[in-house]
Amino acid sequence: MPERTAVGPGGHGDVRRRPGTAWPAGSDLTAVAVGGGAGSVARYLLSVAVPAGHGFPWGIFIVNVTGCLALGGLMVYLLEVWPPRRLLRPLLAVGLLGGYTTFSTYAAGVLSLLTGRQFALADAYALSSIVAALFAAWLGMVAARKLAGWRDAAAPEARS
Repeated sequence: MPERTAVGPGGHGDVRRRPGTAWPAGSDLTAVAVGGGAGSVARYLLSVAVPAGHGFPWGIFIVNVTGCLALGGLMVYLLEVWPPRRLLRPLLAVGLLGGYTTFSTYAAGVLSLLTGRQFALADAYALSSIVAALFAAWLGMVAARKLAGWRDAAAPEARS
């Protein structure tokens, strides 16, 4: 008879545990905090290294677009390629990339451009950020699927 398992908390329906075992208290929160701290530091360093050019906030633009690219690829690996690991999504997707990307700084940048009466630049930043981020997420998914498929095709014995 197969062993019965219980589904994990927090909607982790793809992760199972043995009956009678408890999830470590606060492990999801710890994973998000650790990942978020690292992502926030990376965002800060990149945004300082890439100054605004001609009033356009290039640092935050690059952060958000690269974060969406990484998130697109990461979610393919987390959901389609790698076996389920309970803390990887909270650590990497919610924590690391959630701390790395920033909607609030993007919104503040748009507002700053608007209050500075740079309406065309504010519109360009607002629209280009959204379009580029969506394209980057799609591109990350496509690239990850191709990479995962290429790897599987090159090593068919790895599928067994």
